[in-house]
Amino acid sequence: MRPDTPAENVDHTAEAARLERTAGLYPEDAEPLLLQAAAHLELSGDRPAASTLYDRLLSSADGGDDLDNPHLVRALKASNLWEYGHEAEARAIIEGIRAAAPRDAAPWVIVAEALESHDELEAAEAAFTEGARVLLTDVPEPPYATHALLFGRHRVRRMLGAAHDEWDALADTLHSSPVSLDELHDPKRVWSLGSDNPAELEAEISRLRAELGTYREALSRPFPVAVLHWPAAELTELVSAYPSLSAEYTSHEEHLATIEASLRELAASGTPNLGIVTGTVPSYEAFAASEGATPGDGDLLPQYATTLAARGRAVAWPPQRGADCWCGAGSAYEGCHGVAG
Repeated sequence: MRPDTPAENVDHTAEAARLERTAGLYPEDAEPLLLQAAAHLELSGDRPAASTLYDRLLSSADGGDDLDNPHLVRALKASNLWEYGHEAEARAIIEGIRAAAPRDAAPWVIVAEALESHDELEAAEAAFTEGARVLLTDVPEPPYATHALLFGRHRVRRMLGAAHDEWDALADTLHSSPVSLDELHDPKRVWSLGSDNPAELEAEISRLRAELGTYREALSRPFPVAVLHWPAAELTELVSAYPSLSAEYTSHEEHLATIEASLRELAASGTPNLGIVTGTVPSYEAFAASEGATPGDGDLLPQYATTLAARGRAVAWPPQRGADCWCGAGSAYEGCHGVAG
């Protein structure tokens, strides 16, 4: 599907079928491709078929534990099931996700929004809050991926009439639109839509424009700004096969230090949604061949990183508190590359 294709002109069933075929050709990318296919099936109205794709992912080797984000798949499945009458099963999956306390914001947001969409506002607020507590306790700066968690929590608490707390204030700070979150999430907004007062209608148009701007900003960054990481064995093989890249990679230790320094510099400049993609020599060689270029061309490296990120291979940086370091050493990030320089 072309990125400039209007949504109303998309044949969602055909697009889902195309993505399934592509997943068969590139099994290493099956998870993001099949998730996209399931989304198209949901949009087409074929929710049972979407559930079949979610089950296909979850029934893979090790019961889905080999997935990059099994909790995300389960959350999407639960949300989809509830929409076509399988409320009990959806609730059971949601409770399982909450009990597992995933270290990723997306499953929390999806299950909380599923509860919210079915008027379970207290349960939605509890899920948003649990996610915030897991991911943001003692975190100096909320990662980009958690912003939706804070904004959703703010929205639900506004509908419940709850007083602002520290996380609501943090959400206000992170929100960059000229219209405040309090105004965007005002439950009385729905009344203004039926008003014949020109001032109220003009204010609502301004709020809608601000929301549209926020959505466009999010959609313009569908995947992280990613830095390329080579594990030690892969880097040795890469430089041995393509000596011209030795100027780019003088040693593995320096390579790791450069990654962390680059990401910190990007974060300090205000760049949100940062990530790391891990390369392999066969994948890089295949990419070079697809571009009609030689793998020894260092100019290909940032393009390769962007392509991996677009294929859903990026992991968010910095890792969540207590998570393993991105370098693969097996120790916590705070005691490895997360040590303040």
